[in-house]
Amino acid sequence: MGKEKCVLAYSGGLDTSALIPYMMEKFGYEMIAALVDVGRMQDLEGLRQRALDAGAVESVVIDAKDEFVRDFAFPALKANALYEEKYPLHSALSRPLISKKMVELAHVHGAKFVAHGCTAKGNDQVRMDVSIRCLDPSITVLGPARDWNMTRPELLDYVAARGINIPLTKKNPYSIDENLWGRAIECGELEDPWRAAPEDAYVFTVSPENAPDEGVELIIGFEAGIPVTLDGKALDPATLVETVDKVGSAHGFGRVDMVENRLVGIKSRETYEVAGSLALIKAHREIEDLALTRELQHFKRMIDQRMTELIYDGLWFSPLADALRAFVDESQKYVTGEVRLKFYKGSCSVLGRRSPNSLYVGKLATYGSGDTFSHESAKGFIQLWGLPVEVWSRKRQGLL
Repeated sequence: MGKEKCVLAYSGGLDTSALIPYMMEKFGYEMIAALVDVGRMQDLEGLRQRALDAGAVESVVIDAKDEFVRDFAFPALKANALYEEKYPLHSALSRPLISKKMVELAHVHGAKFVAHGCTAKGNDQVRMDVSIRCLDPSITVLGPARDWNMTRPELLDYVAARGINIPLTKKNPYSIDENLWGRAIECGELEDPWRAAPEDAYVFTVSPENAPDEGVELIIGFEAGIPVTLDGKALDPATLVETVDKVGSAHGFGRVDMVENRLVGIKSRETYEVAGSLALIKAHREIEDLALTRELQHFKRMIDQRMTELIYDGLWFSPLADALRAFVDESQKYVTGEVRLKFYKGSCSVLGRRSPNSLYVGKLATYGSGDTFSHESAKGFIQLWGLPVEVWSRKRQGLL
């Protein structure tokens, strides 16, 4: 009887590289490493080879960049998804997609087990476990990094003893997760919430103090809630996101430093570089301001917040998430137009917005000549609008 197969969600980093020999030695599995490329990954062939050097019987790279932006990041954008009003969920959005690819690969290879390198303190273990169980409950999900209790220095010694080359030192302990929607930096000096984030933690965003003295403008065009053009030129989703991110980062925009409430019940200091996603969410909200009615816009904020929480909590594939996405999609039918953004020394300002579906009517809004607003109706409207509280007050005071 052959060995059981296990598909590993492989990143090429320290934890998942150590997992390959660990799972082989401890459980005797045949390890199939799968690296899902959701953007910003370098030397993919080198990473693939590293998994083979670590002992994997097969190592594959899956190009999922377009799918990630189209089917995960942009649906979240339509919901203006910012966890605790700060974090654009770049890691949380990639986990359901990675889980989906792991399940598909397990089916191809007849594997009964899927493993990941998520730790016991992180949110990603929840997202991976729940997503895989939702997609195929017959698959057993393994998270060995929750059990081995090795520190980072011990892990470095572990992989070194097995001849696995990892470009990480005990003096550079940052934990990085990045894709097209953003970059997260954790550990090391960042674990002290009082201490300023070291400049070497940032890779994509320049310090605002060192940003160019001249700002730059971009015009982002939306169709049905999706960004489709940049300065009037149609771009594919991945290229558009990358371009906005590069421009914003070059001008010092996109750094987020926050104390975040993790799903597992602890607070954690998190540092992000998210120029592209933050700018696009900001622009998207401006088109909604023009195109949505007051009632829809206000109600949608509640839906957006709940959708954001579901994504963060690993419930992308849940029935509630499906239902809320349907609502969001319906709300976006007329969210079409353009927004002018200006990046300057760490800021992203909105200079203007326009939409063919704009509900902003100049003749109604103006205080100048050409005003068509019915001023004579205002007094009666206010009388009726305030009537319920007036009746309540009169009753309380014995006047009725």
